[in-house]
Amino acid sequence: MKNDFDINRARAETRYCEDIVHFNNAGAALMPQPVADTLHNYLYKEERIGGYETANEEQEALDHFYSATAKLLSCEVDEITFVENATRAWDMAFYSFNFSPGDKILTTLAEYGSNVIAYNQQVQRYGVELIFVPNDEFGQIDTQALENLIDDRVKLISLSHIPTGGGLVNPAGAVGRIAQSANIPFLLDATQSVGQLPLDVDKIGCDMLCGTGRKYLRGPRATGLLYVRKNLIEQLEPPLLDQHAATLTSPTTYQIRPDAKRFETWEQHLAGKAALGVAIDYALSFGLEAIQSRIYHLAEQLRNNLLSLEGVELTDDGLEKCGLVTFTTAQLSPSTIKQRLKEHRINVSTSK
Repeated sequence: MKNDFDINRARAETRYCEDIVHFNNAGAALMPQPVADTLHNYLYKEERIGGYETANEEQEALDHFYSATAKLLSCEVDEITFVENATRAWDMAFYSFNFSPGDKILTTLAEYGSNVIAYNQQVQRYGVELIFVPNDEFGQIDTQALENLIDDRVKLISLSHIPTGGGLVNPAGAVGRIAQSANIPFLLDATQSVGQLPLDVDKIGCDMLCGTGRKYLRGPRATGLLYVRKNLIEQLEPPLLDQHAATLTSPTTYQIRPDAKRFETWEQHLAGKAALGVAIDYALSFGLEAIQSRIYHLAEQLRNNLLSLEGVELTDDGLEKCGLVTFTTAQLSPSTIKQRLKEHRINVSTSK
């Protein structure tokens, strides 16, 4: 399968890739030429004719983000929201829930730190009970334990598809089946999986999904996306509203728009929005299955090579491992390793 990925095309369309070895795609990937050109050209046009005027002329490119994302996630256009990053996308979904004392949130032991802060904020505000579902023997969420924890007080199941600090892929589809069977909303943080794996929200069974543009989709920074299932949208009032998300119907009343754009604000990173639509098209042109196969192949190759080095310990958990490869060594600190690799034009990130 790895041979199905057109590596020659990818290299030819990635400027400067011959200058560095970029192992920091889980942080921010190198933008391919069509994406970077879209971003630059939009900003140049704003410089020439003005921001509002550019938005009017580029409306088709801006609207294309929604159709491209809907195709990427196999959902409907009016279930898609553009936001400035994955954290804000996640926040807009999570903080739309009205929690009451005694409600339960179920999550994983490997959850993203920002999400855990938000959970605990609701614990302090409303007396919500936060429950961390145990791991199974592979270090991923134990779906049997999750099922055993389901009761009528569970208000939300929320987890990271791929935790940011390691290579495991949580069994999101199995979690989705449990959530759907119990009629419990399921929020999936796909920040590290969107663009790296094929994602079909119906097959996964998630009701909400957030993602970023800057990682495996190879889009610009300050871009993100949010999916909310149509039958849930009208039940959620976003924590922040403006005249894009709602209409002022009188001095004391307002009406929220019926689609997922209720989670947006009027002011947006429009150059990034246009470029993210191109980035999604670009990923789809290669095929997400081919991208996943290539990434998994290279990650396995890297893990095997790291294991051959004395003193290096791999720290990836999970039955299924993805393109995030994590390791440690007693001889050198992570910051020292990062600096030495940088001297050889190799980009990596460290994680605590």
